[in-house]
This record gives sequence, structure tokens and C-alpha cells, in this order.
Amino acid sequence: MNQHVKRELYAWTKSILFALCIVFICRQFIFTPITVQGESMLPTYDDNNRVVVSKTSPIDRFDIIVFRAPDAELNYIKRVIGVPGDQLEMIDDVLYINGKVHEEPYVKSNNHSHINKVTGDFTLQELTGKKIVPEGYLFVLGDNRSNSNDSRIFGFISEDSIIGEVQFQFYPLKEIGIPK
Repeated sequence: MNQHVKRELYAWTKSILFALCIVFICRQFIFTPITVQGESMLPTYDDNNRVVVSKTSPIDRFDIIVFRAPDAELNYIKRVIGVPGDQLEMIDDVLYINGKVHEEPYVKSNNHSHINKVTGDFTLQELTGKKIVPEGYLFVLGDNRSNSNDSRIFGFISEDSIIGEVQFQFYPLKEIGIPK
């Protein structure tokens, strides 16, 4: 091979390796694509929707997050309902956080069901034995309350188990955009 071809090959190899390093760093520390599995977040996200998760976003109440499941070798996607210090209860499908009513327009209703309530009544004390969400933990629920394995089943999730916050949906293309 002549010297010009070697230099060109070296330059391309260096550029490709640099690009791969940037992609690796971004996926490892900044953001990552995730495929939604299951129907627990209907109607917000359907099975096989694809989203981008930011690993650097601060997590707030009502954010949609992806985290390592405490009861399976999976990642779950759920909505944060309670943050540290929150007192929670659900009475007649009305969410009370620290005694104040919070509407939940994202919750899937049971219009086709004979069951009147979407979310069964509960208090944090009944579900977890704690009056408030402890420091370092979150309380999460799926938007499809009748079909969601969430904090009502497995309790609080550790903030250490969080992969990141859903920032953007990119598939299917007709639903591309930011979370609802």
C-alpha cells in the first residue's frame, strides 16, 4: 500500500473509533434508548414504544422514569407519584399528596369495565407501613392502574435503582415527541 492510502485508512479508523467512544460515553452516562415493554403505562406509552431516557435529569413528582425492577430482572417504566417526605393516599380515584388533591389526566380509565374505580383506595401506611415516603426512595405507579406492577405491589423504589427520566418518544413516528 502506498503512503497516501495508509494515512487515509488511519484517519478513517481514528475518526470511527472517536465516534464510537463518544456514543459509548453518551449511552453510558448521559442518555439511552429504551423500548417500553407491557401495557402498564397505557395510554401514555404502549408496548414496544421507544423512548430516550436522560440519565442526568433531576427526578420530580409526576416524571416518568425507568428503573431496575425490585422484583424482577427487568427495567420498569412508571410515573413518580411520591417523592421523599410525601404523604400519599387514594380515595375514590382521587389522589391526595400531603393532603392536597392532584388530578391525574394521564390515568387510563375503566370505561369498558364493570369496576367503577380505576385505582383502589389506599394509604401509604396501609401499603408500606410508613406514613411518608422515606429519604432516598420514591413511590411509583403505572398509568394503567388496573394492569400495573408498581409500588402498590413491591413498595418504594430506591433512587439508586433509577436509570433515568423519559425525555422523548421516537417510535412510532406518528407519536414522536416529549412525554405527556
